[in-house]
Amino acid sequence: MIFVNKLKKLDWTILFLLFLFMIVSYFIISSATLNSSQSVQGNAKKQVIFFIAGFLMMLCVALFDYRHMIKLAWVGYAFGIILLIGLYLLPESISPILGGAHGWYDLGPMLFQPAELMKFLLIIAISAYLVRCNGEKLGFFHDVIPIGIIGGIPFVIIALLPDLGNAVILLVVMLGLYWIGNIKFTHVLLGAAAITIVVGGFLLLFVQFHEPVSKAMTNVGGEHWVGRIDTFLKLEGQEDAQGDDYQAEQSKQAIATGSLFGEGYKNGPYVQGGNVPVIYSDAIFVVVAEEFGFIGSSVLLMLYFFLIYRMIVIAMECTDRGGGFLIIGIVSLYVFQIFQNIGMFIELMPITGITLPFVSYGGTSLLINLLAMGIVLSVKIHGNKPVEGQL
Repeated sequence: MIFVNKLKKLDWTILFLLFLFMIVSYFIISSATLNSSQSVQGNAKKQVIFFIAGFLMMLCVALFDYRHMIKLAWVGYAFGIILLIGLYLLPESISPILGGAHGWYDLGPMLFQPAELMKFLLIIAISAYLVRCNGEKLGFFHDVIPIGIIGGIPFVIIALLPDLGNAVILLVVMLGLYWIGNIKFTHVLLGAAAITIVVGGFLLLFVQFHEPVSKAMTNVGGEHWVGRIDTFLKLEGQEDAQGDDYQAEQSKQAIATGSLFGEGYKNGPYVQGGNVPVIYSDAIFVVVAEEFGFIGSSVLLMLYFFLIYRMIVIAMECTDRGGGFLIIGIVSLYVFQIFQNIGMFIELMPITGITLPFVSYGGTSLLINLLAMGIVLSVKIHGNKPVEGQL
């Protein structure tokens, strides 16, 4: 009877939206891999299998009271840090270098990217910390600095892999949770000033002293980031005809070709011509834009809007602070990830390896995203229960 009551409390709008994302993902990946090598032509079917497995995992998580996760937050956080450190210690047969980054475990049937898991473990850890603050203004030394350290440790580890895209996502998650956690406005200004100085100073050094800075970045394994920054800043004489410049230019032309209504399903000349690298993963939005145009792209964005809207409604209806913190952390992550993924193909953001949630091909990313949605649904089911004691 308890099980049935929990099922009745599920947010069926979210479940329906996720089902639509599964359909969209299957057909878009099918188009993206139509003329690809034999090894990736089955990725669309694999994605459906990942979706089914992820849905089952999501429902299990949803039926589990999320407040127990908050109680175990530091165990999960430590586990995530250990997984990240293991990437540096284990041989390449177990932790291969892919795309210039040392960020995966080879599990045989699939590759596991611990940075994806760490994003959600960090959300749980910071949420657990904020719960103990009882809604009071965050003190700089007592709260802001410790939370910064909690997020800073995995940020540094992931950035040095190097995987700056996922590292930046951790910062965005921290900023979102700082804000909902009742940070003082003066601390917001200090943080904004610090970020502006650090990022602006780095870009200034990169432009003015390009050769030594690029060499230093290359020496620490950041060669592919040199190319991505060159592409984003459009530095004269630094173009890479077959690298990030090529991907950015081909993606931009493909999106422009789509115009209002698109070229039609499986008819995109750039997509089907194999002109856009990693089209079924990082660049999946290019397929939507070229084959379904502005209209199709807008429909996809509306699906994201409705999903995020429902998540915010659940957070607002939740009477437990911990549940609200968890959802806002997840919302912050999704909003930035969507903006970054789409923005990097329309010259708003630099090229990164960040995927488009629920649409891009990728087992780890999809499973972890569905796990996160399980947490959201758990808040929907359990978020209005009386809180037994202080967590």
